[in-house]
Amino acid sequence: MQELINNPKTSVVDVREVGEYMQGHYEGAINIPLGTIPNQIDKFKSMEGPIIVYCRSGNRSGMAQNILKQMGIPEVYNGGGLHDMLVYSEN
Repeated sequence: MQELINNPKTSVVDVREVGEYMQGHYEGAINIPLGTIPNQIDKFKSMEGPIIVYCRSGNRSGMAQNILKQMGIPEVYNGGGLHDMLVYSEN
């Protein structure tokens, strides 16, 4: 995961709701709530490299990962929860 985060082409997506995102998020992450992913597929397809999705606990990001893979986006990784992502950013 650290290698993915260090890759400048990797996109980090917070799939929590807007209010959760506003309370704190991984630096540089974009907010695309889980429920809006099917309507935002073009945004994901325009991302150049790997995509890391995260949420609060890893549950919603796991669902997001499955949705994106089913929609033809192969390089999607579940970053787990925000706390997990912040641990990676410290390395």
